[in-house]
Formats: sequence, C-alpha cells, structure tokens
Amino acid sequence: MPYNKDKQQAFQAAQQGYDQAIDASNEVVVTSSEYGKDLEHLQQEVGEAMSQIEGALVNASEHQREQLLQFQQDLQSIQAEMDKDV
Repeated sequence: MPYNKDKQQAFQAAQQGYDQAIDASNEVVVTSSEYGKDLEHLQQEVGEAMSQIEGALVNASEHQREQLLQFQQDLQSIQAEMDKDV
C-alpha cells in the first residue's frame, strides 16, 4: 500500500506544480513594469513543475503517465514562448 500512496502523492505534487506554473503564466503581462520579475517567477515555477513531473513519471500508472506527459507538453510550450520573449 505505501507504494500506491507514494505514487499518488508524487502525482498530486506534480499536478500542483503544474497548476502553479499555469497560474504564474496567466499572471505574466508583457506590458507590465513587473514583466521581468513575473517572467523570472514563471521560469522558476515551470522548472519546479518539470522536476516534479519527472519524479512522478518514474512510478506513474498508465493513466497518470498520460496526464503527466500532457502537463510536460504544456509546460514545454510555455518554455518555448518564454524563450521567444527573452
């Protein structure tokens, strides 16, 4: 049972990290005077979420794996947009 609990906790942490990164991306306003600070915060959130996703993928069930890979793809798109703006 602990294995399943750890697997679920890892997935939930990755999902929470993903949600925080998405929230941070929605807060970035290019014309804002806080743009640089917001972009730095977004980069940090995306990096942390990607790490959590990588960790969760190790023990994920098939359904969780699909969701985690989608989260990863979404975050990679955000990273690509950030790279374009830098």
